[in-house]
Amino acid sequence: MKNFEFSYTDDAEQQLLDLENTPSKQGIFKAVAKTLGFMQNNLRHPSLNTHEHTGLSRERGYKVFESYAQNRMPGAYRIFWRYGPKKNEITIVAIIPHP
Repeated sequence: MKNFEFSYTDDAEQQLLDLENTPSKQGIFKAVAKTLGFMQNNLRHPSLNTHEHTGLSRERGYKVFESYAQNRMPGAYRIFWRYGPKKNEITIVAIIPHP
């Protein structure tokens, strides 16, 4: 499997920092960190449930994918990302709860 490098949009970087620095969200931060580890090594890991988010893809004009950091709970966190811009790079677009 490929190892991917990550880059973050400004929004995604701030969202990750907010999770890391908010004591009541430490459990969410750990889940997100674990998910990023899976993504870095194996985007097809079954727990990620990775799939294209067609609505965001249409809106942004490029393919946006969604991977699960949490599941089966209201407001479960998702990581939205895209390939590139460099080879073997993933850009994290957002780290937000599922509406």
